[in-house]
Amino acid sequence: MTKTMKRRCDLCGKSVKLVQTECCGQWICDDEDSYVLFSYARDSCSRNHRRYTLCGYHSAEEHAGSWKACSECRTSFEMEMYVYYGTNEYNFEKLENPPAYAPTKCARCKAIISLGTDGYSQRGGAYYCEDCSAEEMAKPINKRRPS
Repeated sequence: MTKTMKRRCDLCGKSVKLVQTECCGQWICDDEDSYVLFSYARDSCSRNHRRYTLCGYHSAEEHAGSWKACSECRTSFEMEMYVYYGTNEYNFEKLENPPAYAPTKCARCKAIISLGTDGYSQRGGAYYCEDCSAEEMAKPINKRRPS
C-alpha cells in the first residue's frame, strides 16, 4: 500500500478504527462494541456483515469452500432470505444471478412483506405484516388436545 492510499472500510468508507473480517479479510469498521443489545440497529458495519450476509454466516458455521457455491448455505434459509443475505448492502461481493422466489405475503391482508427489511410476525407457517401483527398475535393459540 502506498503512502497516499489510506485504508477504508469497504462498506461505509470510514478510515479510522478498522479491522479485517474473519470471513473474507476485507477492511471494515471495528464498531461492534458500540452496538446496543436488542436495539436491532443496523449501524455497525462489522456486525451487519457478520450477521446479515451469506459470507459471514458461511464463515461462522465453518462451511467448506466458497459461500457463493455452498449448498449448505442455500438450504439454511427460506429462498427470500438467502437472496437477501447474498445481495444486500452489507456484502463486499454480491451473489451473481440470485434465484427467483415468490414474494412473502401477509396471511391476513395479503400485503407483500420483505423478510430482510420489514417488520413482521410469524405464527406457525403464516407471516403477518406489522399492521396486522398486533391483532393476530392477540388471538389465543389453538392447542390440540392429545387423543
